Amino acid sequence: MPKQVLSAGSRLSGARHRLLAFSSLIALIVIFSLAAPDFLSAGNVIAILQSTSVNGVLAIAATLVIITGGIDLSVGTLMTFCAVIAGVVLTYWGLPLGLGVLAAIAAGSLAGLTSGTCVAKLRIPPFIATLGMMLALKGLALVISGTRPIYFNNTPGFTEIAQGSLVGMVLPALPLPNGVLILFLVAIMASFILQRTILGRYTFALGSNEEAVRLSGVNTDRWKMAVYALAGGICGIAGLLIASRLNSAQPALGQGYELDAIAAVVIGGTSLSGGRGTIVGTLIGALIMSVLAFGLRLLSVPQEWQFVVTGSIIILAVYVDILRRGKA
Repeated sequence: MPKQVLSAGSRLSGARHRLLAFSSLIALIVIFSLAAPDFLSAGNVIAILQSTSVNGVLAIAATLVIITGGIDLSVGTLMTFCAVIAGVVLTYWGLPLGLGVLAAIAAGSLAGLTSGTCVAKLRIPPFIATLGMMLALKGLALVISGTRPIYFNNTPGFTEIAQGSLVGMVLPALPLPNGVLILFLVAIMASFILQRTILGRYTFALGSNEEAVRLSGVNTDRWKMAVYALAGGICGIAGLLIASRLNSAQPALGQGYELDAIAAVVIGGTSLSGGRGTIVGTLIGALIMSVLAFGLRLLSVPQEWQFVVTGSIIILAVYVDILRRGKA
């Protein structure tokens, strides 16, 4: 079958999966609205969007890596590590806010580059490389912070990163938190990179057929390392968002976030085998995760059953991806 037909079939299949995910999101909203009439109150909607901002940014980072055919288990602990770095720069060293932001993003990029180097140069499987990075970053965050939270009480403007509302200053009737605005900006940037840049083209190519790309003379190691570094920098942004929301860097926080992020990626239609995925789908997946978690809490569903429901949805999403790949 010609390559063009296969590509068109994959795009059609992906569009159907995104439509299915979006339909599922609408169905969840309708169900929870009927079960709890105040579910769609302005305060609840803002809370859902605010909770989506952190997981959504992490999911975007995970999407880039998964499209290459890899996996990154360190996104949650990397987020925490970057928050701690920001805390050290801003609170312990007393440097300006801009330098703290740059330090967090740079630390994330460096950690991502390290993971990418282990995968590309040392040929360590992504699962093992990022698992090791997850444990190392968890330890480093505890060591650097002295196992204590770092508070940003003396850093003016830090809480505004996630909790302020630039949109609300212009449109008082729409107090959209800055964290949500940052999520949308990161999504636009990542989507542009994937669709309009050479890095994006090689990201998909690596996931589709890395060996063919290598045989065509492309330095696949360099591009793979670039993807991991970019994903790490995005995790740095997530670290700033969660630290801003909590007004502190919690060194023990972060573990488990990678599972929610990967779940959002899979639910959004990105294939775990690589070569296929969209940022729009990932955003839909992140919203589904947030709506589901918020709705179950609102209905006072025990946390253990929340885990059961979430896990079942992840398994179903992976099975749908297997069926989709089989048809493609």
